Amino acid sequence: MSGELMGTKELARYLDIHEKQVYALIKAGRLPATKITGKWIFPKKMVDAWIERHAGQGIKEARRKSSHIEGAVLAAGSNDPILDVLLTVMKKSHPDYYFFSAVTGSTDGLKALNGGYTDVAWCHLLDPENGSYNTPAILAKLLPEVRPVVVHLFRRQLGLIVASGNPWRVGGIADLAGGRLRLVNRQEGSGTRILLDQRLAQSGLRKEEISGYEREVYTHFEVGLAVLSGEADVGIGSVYVAKMLGLSFVPLTEESFDMILSRDTFFSEGIQAFLEVLKSSGMRSQLAGLANYGFADTGKILYAQS
Repeated sequence: MSGELMGTKELARYLDIHEKQVYALIKAGRLPATKITGKWIFPKKMVDAWIERHAGQGIKEARRKSSHIEGAVLAAGSNDPILDVLLTVMKKSHPDYYFFSAVTGSTDGLKALNGGYTDVAWCHLLDPENGSYNTPAILAKLLPEVRPVVVHLFRRQLGLIVASGNPWRVGGIADLAGGRLRLVNRQEGSGTRILLDQRLAQSGLRKEEISGYEREVYTHFEVGLAVLSGEADVGIGSVYVAKMLGLSFVPLTEESFDMILSRDTFFSEGIQAFLEVLKSSGMRSQLAGLANYGFADTGKILYAQS
């Protein structure tokens, strides 16, 4: 279909919603659409204008609704099983505060934070210029409307998850060449996808050479389950998932997984309660036994824009 026209599936991908939600919006008369030969057609220019027209209203409405839940903190961005542990301990320690977290990928998490859709972004974006994560240069690009604070959560090993025993003898990204291995990829904009693309470029590999490059999932567990079920031979994920599922793991890098938020939000009661939990002796003792993760600087402020 022409880039100027979209069908329901294309529009669902474009808006990052389920196709059923597209039909619901059509039925409610909330989308600019035309039916031709029995199929719904959406002019991209009209959709873009519709998005722009409703964006400001949507942000205000989301904020209005969230403010009705006392103690609510909205979060979006990357994911990791350890993050789930942190939020569970937070809930047990401070039951009056609620973290609502959506898995969107690091890039979209920062975009949501910049647009006012969320209070917190979970992020691990590598800056290829210096090899560091979540740098001021990255934040300046993706958070022009926010004075950000970066709080370190943990360091983790990210690598190639393969079948138990590594039957393909995978040793690194270069082994993806030739199409012999079926990849399960992460979604565009995720920190893991960005890492993969950088490593492919460094290895001189083109995306078109990689079998399964277009197959996308949203979480580390989905990557691990695809390998465990035999639907894929390899994918990038955390060592925690590989060990939990009894799969083999080929390390690629150690990265910083951080919490990013505005200076104003940083001083809110919910965030301060979360920081209290992060720095507590109970939390540190609970996490101490986890191999391949680093918690020495958990809770440390890595950057705060003045």
